[in-house]
Amino acid sequence: MIVDAWAQHPTTRLVNHPMLDSLRRWTRDQSDSITASDRELPVSVTTDAMDRAGVSKSLISAWTGPQGDLISNDEVAAFVNEAPDRLVGVGSVNIARPMDAVREIRRCVKELGFKGVRVLPWLWELPPTHARFYPVFAECCELGVPFCTQVGHTGPLMPSDVGRPIPHIDQVAIDFPELMIVGGHVGYPWTEEMVAVATKHANVYIDTSAYTVKRYPPELVRFMAGHGRRKVLFGSNWPMITPERCLADIDTLPLDEEARNDFLGGNAARVFSL
Repeated sequence: MIVDAWAQHPTTRLVNHPMLDSLRRWTRDQSDSITASDRELPVSVTTDAMDRAGVSKSLISAWTGPQGDLISNDEVAAFVNEAPDRLVGVGSVNIARPMDAVREIRRCVKELGFKGVRVLPWLWELPPTHARFYPVFAECCELGVPFCTQVGHTGPLMPSDVGRPIPHIDQVAIDFPELMIVGGHVGYPWTEEMVAVATKHANVYIDTSAYTVKRYPPELVRFMAGHGRRKVLFGSNWPMITPERCLADIDTLPLDEEARNDFLGGNAARVFSL
């Protein structure tokens, strides 16, 4: 089983947003990825991309930022309802109103059946150590769902410092040791910091979204093959990059069968209780 730990089914609000222009410059040669569109795309566009890569399930996320929803939680729920055997919901919330965020997390998990919560610090230009995040962490602990976030530099033209694993993820894990934290985008250029934090804290994980196998930093590959084999989850960041492209060189990784199976799906199934 292959599980994609970071994906989105795109809305026109997401794919047409100017903040993604810098990502389009990087992926201009990737004709198989989704570009700007003037029409809403059917869920089959996402499931077809999964099929081409042999992905069994994708965790598809909402996108909420200071300017509103680029993908709402209710839209994610509708997408999941169209393909319930293939798609799993991950919610997002407005941290500017912390108690509303807590109530929305409860709705996402208890009513919509979502398996995690994702908030992107760079969208808010606030590190995850900021007080506005802490009610989110507490509610994720109460409900037993992972908090998913981005680590490393920011692809869109926004400040990157909020993506530093040390001190930010390290401090959150100290304050909330029971919180499952999944840091997406491998943490580059601070991947070694991210590996150190995932080694230090029992409930900190890394996903490989936004990176092809050929671009995995060497320190991450060593971690995946060794003591971090139960700590790294496959992710694509669809529709910015296709899961097929992300997995194209999977056979070149020095992973034994157990480590490979854990990376491709076992770790995500365990972390997200799939």
